[in-house]
Amino acid sequence: MASMRFCRKYCGCHQMPERSYFIGEYQFPLCARCMGIVIGHAAGIAASCFHKSSWKSLFLTLPLMADGCAQKFTSYESTNPRRLCTGILYGYGMMSACIYGIKLTGNALRRLLRSTGRS
Repeated sequence: MASMRFCRKYCGCHQMPERSYFIGEYQFPLCARCMGIVIGHAAGIAASCFHKSSWKSLFLTLPLMADGCAQKFTSYESTNPRRLCTGILYGYGMMSACIYGIKLTGNALRRLLRSTGRS
């Protein structure tokens, strides 16, 4: 159960059993939403090799925000498949936007160094 303690401490996952997936008696160390975010992050990193990122990918974070807010402020209760899907979209959108920001920063630094003659 070291993975459960690690994820609770470093990932901030609540690990509620009713919001987690199981294989037999084994509960995954992340809830459905956090697992989706991790999958989305990995997909965003992998996809960055094949497509151009954009700030527009931040729109992919909206379904998670809407689902989370609806669940927090109303009597609506989301399902694990929905949590997983919104987590994947959120993770992919955030990672794509971060990669886009890193590329922009790198390009700006390169231009700055060239303009000062330090390239």
